[in-house]
Amino acid sequence: MSLYQPECIWPLAATLAEGPVWHAEDKALYFVDIKQRAIHRCAEDGSRRQSWTVPDEVGFALPMHGGDFVCGLPGRVDRFSFETGELTTIQELESDIPGNRLNDGYVDRRGALWFGSMDNAEVAPSGSLFRLSAAEGLQHKDGGYVITNGPCISPDGHTFYHTDTLEKTIYAFDIDEAGALSNKRVLVKIAGSGYPDGTAVDADGVLWVGLFAGARIERYSPAGELLDSIPMPCSNITKVTFGGGDLRTVFVTTARKGLSAEELSREPLAGGIFSFRVASPGQLQHLYLPE
Repeated sequence: MSLYQPECIWPLAATLAEGPVWHAEDKALYFVDIKQRAIHRCAEDGSRRQSWTVPDEVGFALPMHGGDFVCGLPGRVDRFSFETGELTTIQELESDIPGNRLNDGYVDRRGALWFGSMDNAEVAPSGSLFRLSAAEGLQHKDGGYVITNGPCISPDGHTFYHTDTLEKTIYAFDIDEAGALSNKRVLVKIAGSGYPDGTAVDADGVLWVGLFAGARIERYSPAGELLDSIPMPCSNITKVTFGGGDLRTVFVTTARKGLSAEELSREPLAGGIFSFRVASPGQLQHLYLPE
């Protein structure tokens, strides 16, 4: 019997909700709906709901120093102002791969942005892993992915995690203080149904992995051992994050994408935002440093 009891705090019916992030200063959860080109915000209990639309598919929206957010859109990384709705381009990339879009993102303790690109048709291995920082600019870190996902770093700062969704593989890398990656290795191969989507690491170093088409969240030790499986009331689990005042509330984004009318009738909460409480907290959300 699971110790976790997910509750739907916002039955949004999102097409592809992704990238949940807790903003401690705002006391709010932010996330995107990639296919609806939207950024959403709500309180810990799902109240105070607000939504913004952007001109293209937005893969992530993460807080920056200064109050704005850094967003990933096809072919570029932008600064987004919630006050004005204005987008300002920070970095262009992959102009030679028009079929790609940006996907999952993460900000490290140095204020650098890690993110992946992917083939929007989910066929070609045209996706790459990037790091963007004020000091080093845009760096290509890895490639050959159809769908990149789940960049995150262990609490001690020594291990970087990245996911090849279609290969159902989570990789671990050694990472140094300058953000250099080495010793790429397979940490987890997902068994059973579902594809590993977004990943978060809690303060104990445990990896929390959303399983798209898997109706569950899996928890893995830093050694890659499966610790627990948390059943969810809908199939497409995209990512979790930790929030609330004590970072012990887990928020979960889900999606309706790819579900048939019959499946949707069985999963009325698909595309909703869920939460549940846990014993071990997550890590603090870092802010992107644009300069």
